[in-house]
Amino acid sequence: MRRFFGFTAVLALFFVIGGISDARAAKGKLEFAYVEWACATASIHVIEAVLEEKMGYDVEVTPVGAAAMWQAVATGDVDGITTAWLPVTHGHYMDKVKDKVVDLGSNCEGAAIGLVVPAYVTIDSIDQMNDHIEKFDSEIVGIDPGAGIMSATEKAIDEYGLKNFELMEGTGAMMTAILKEKIKKNEWVAVTGWTPHWKFARWDLKYLKDPKGVYGGEETINTIVRKGLKKDMPEVYEFLDNFHWTLQEIGQVMGWNAEGADPADSAKRWIKENPDRVKEWLPK
Repeated sequence: MRRFFGFTAVLALFFVIGGISDARAAKGKLEFAYVEWACATASIHVIEAVLEEKMGYDVEVTPVGAAAMWQAVATGDVDGITTAWLPVTHGHYMDKVKDKVVDLGSNCEGAAIGLVVPAYVTIDSIDQMNDHIEKFDSEIVGIDPGAGIMSATEKAIDEYGLKNFELMEGTGAMMTAILKEKIKKNEWVAVTGWTPHWKFARWDLKYLKDPKGVYGGEETINTIVRKGLKKDMPEVYEFLDNFHWTLQEIGQVMGWNAEGADPADSAKRWIKENPDRVKEWLPK
């Protein structure tokens, strides 16, 4: 009898879970693309958590390269992206697809990119780097080659005559690992950096001044969706249009992730702890 009731409970749970899955599938499936940068990982999983837990949709998020991310939303293969850095960093991508996508505007202000060094580095401007090339080991530590900040850094190398510096390709995780190791040894290092990013809360860092304006000024992080989403899924479109948070809020999620938390769990934790903010995003 005990085994029977145990089997019945498991069977009931199976049908409950199956019912939830069926309900989500019936309401609609959504697909989003993102690049595995700290800010993009934080925002896309919060979007996923709200759409699934608060709105009842089935959501799939796929990590890709920057160029593939923009191409996917332009062709309608995905419904949207939440980390379009404009007007400079991703400007060249936007120029190619602007007639094929819908820009919902900023979801976070105060973003910036540039070359970042530990605060103990005694120079303050990019145009001083050539005088200390040995201390930097003739390297600038970069991330994935398709990232907009890499294109901007290639331009900076040309504009500032840093021809003897090598721009190292890698990933965001590799960049922060090298930064961590250099700081531990109190050595000089220059990395491609951006705000928001958890590294600024972890270590004492600074941007090198950019007198030529290669990296542009303050940027916004925008939400871009495929054409037709408003007609196909109006409440999803409204939610994505409403989605907006601060550097401090996205930084909190990025910090949890940097400490080893699963990004999906961090997102669920954040929406649970910030119900008023989430309510502002939901369709009226």
